Amino acid sequence: MKGLLATSRLIDRTSTAIGRAAAWLVVVAAVISAGNAVVRKTFDWSSNALLEVQWWLFALVFLLAAPWALVSNEHIRVDIVNSRLSQRTRNIIELVGHSLFLLPVAALIAVTSWHFFMASYAHNEQSPNAGGLVLWPIKGLIPVAFALLFVQGVSEIIKRVAIMRGDLAESGPQGGYHDTVVETGVDLKDGGEGPPHGDRT
Repeated sequence: MKGLLATSRLIDRTSTAIGRAAAWLVVVAAVISAGNAVVRKTFDWSSNALLEVQWWLFALVFLLAAPWALVSNEHIRVDIVNSRLSQRTRNIIELVGHSLFLLPVAALIAVTSWHFFMASYAHNEQSPNAGGLVLWPIKGLIPVAFALLFVQGVSEIIKRVAIMRGDLAESGPQGGYHDTVVETGVDLKDGGEGPPHGDRT
């Protein structure tokens, strides 16, 4: 189990590094979008390439940050139900969900999208819009991203089994955002203002 946990930590670090790097592309997209708007208004000029590169950047962020969301425990759950379950039940749900749903779907999309990418590459697929970008590189991102998500799913299974065996401490059922809200005492019902609950009278 120690070897598996070491592998899991390596996967987690890799997913986090890729996700953090991809997150900066949001800033790049915002700069390009603002620049495109200024140029269009000032010089009455625009380009489909500038519009499409924003789509590319969104795809990069969405796909490459998904494993980071998983390792950070920020993926969507029905918390109103999840929080009422016992720790053992939550562990079982996590293990079954990752094993029977996440891994098979990620593997299926990675494999099938590879053929989708290769067909696009073989035809040197271009944008249907005048002056647009070539399409096959961004389509090649799909199998890569889902392969990374698959590997991160394996890491999550390793950690969940280790928790159930008592070899790893439970980090908590909620995501990092929830923990941050609780630790800082932010009350969402008050519009993000107000002291911690323990300080209320």
